[in-house]
Amino acid sequence: HVLVLIQMAGGNDSLNTVIPIDIYGNYAAIRNNIAIPESAILALNKYEKAGLHPAMTGFRDLYNTEKAAILQGVGYPSANQSHFRSMDIWLTGADEDQYLNTGWAGRFLSHEYPNFPVGFPNDTMPDPLAIQIGSVLSPAFIGPGGYCSMAVDTGIDFYDLLNGIEDPVPDTPSGKELSFLRLIARQTNKYADAITNAAAKVTQQAAYPDSYIAQQLKTVAKLIGGGLKTKIYMVSVGGFDTHASQVVAGNTGTGLHSDLLKQISDAISAFMKDLQQLNVSKRVLGLTFSEFGRRMASNGSGGTDHGAAQSLLLFGDYVQNGVLGNSPPI
Repeated sequence: HVLVLIQMAGGNDSLNTVIPIDIYGNYAAIRNNIAIPESAILALNKYEKAGLHPAMTGFRDLYNTEKAAILQGVGYPSANQSHFRSMDIWLTGADEDQYLNTGWAGRFLSHEYPNFPVGFPNDTMPDPLAIQIGSVLSPAFIGPGGYCSMAVDTGIDFYDLLNGIEDPVPDTPSGKELSFLRLIARQTNKYADAITNAAAKVTQQAAYPDSYIAQQLKTVAKLIGGGLKTKIYMVSVGGFDTHASQVVAGNTGTGLHSDLLKQISDAISAFMKDLQQLNVSKRVLGLTFSEFGRRMASNGSGGTDHGAAQSLLLFGDYVQNGVLGNSPPI
């Protein structure tokens, strides 16, 4: 089984993502300058208490075909409203007054694969335990023995580098240094062959949008489809710190937040279609998260400030379809 984590960096406004229909009057009153019109809310099959932002048609379709779920009001007591500390709490699994130097995923993987990285790769686990798409590794993957993950670029350049397909190196001292760095990168990456072999097995994929988050998920699908035994993947997209101009005045279903939610929704939809085409969708569960939600009351700048609990979105063939939890009391 594979867990795919989607980090929505900045603090997603869950109240405009999963919109409370059962208390719509209170919702519209407390954020009258950014509230989504009730007529525009996307309906959820067999659930009348809440609906989705109108930009999220792809995720709505997954939900209505019983391949998605929603968790309402996920948080912890005395929520910290600093981006850095809040994300640290989410990634390490710490209490709000507790500081940990390992991540929840790293602790899980270290338990499943004792003594990692000593003796790895091996016949039991020949592939990376976890993969982060991008250049920076998440603290979530720090185990007692260090990182249990590796970073992989989204583009073909990563595979070209490992396969020896490189841009020419200039005949200068800096060119010689570049050649040396490339050599060390190939030699020290124990998992290069496993990753390139998995990627090479997938020659055709479903169509994806051009967004960065979609291209990250395309890389994840390629590696899962190629047979990697990697347990956890993480991708991320930023821009959710919507203090101002979250919506277009007079047309609140559009704007910055709408664009971000559409990117996430369309990327997840394409990812699921790709996994099904590659015949690996039954192995995968996806989960979105952010460092915190945002305040119920909007501000005077057409945005929202840092809040507490949030809604999480889950997707996969075997997800338990439905909404867990209730609309937040306003």
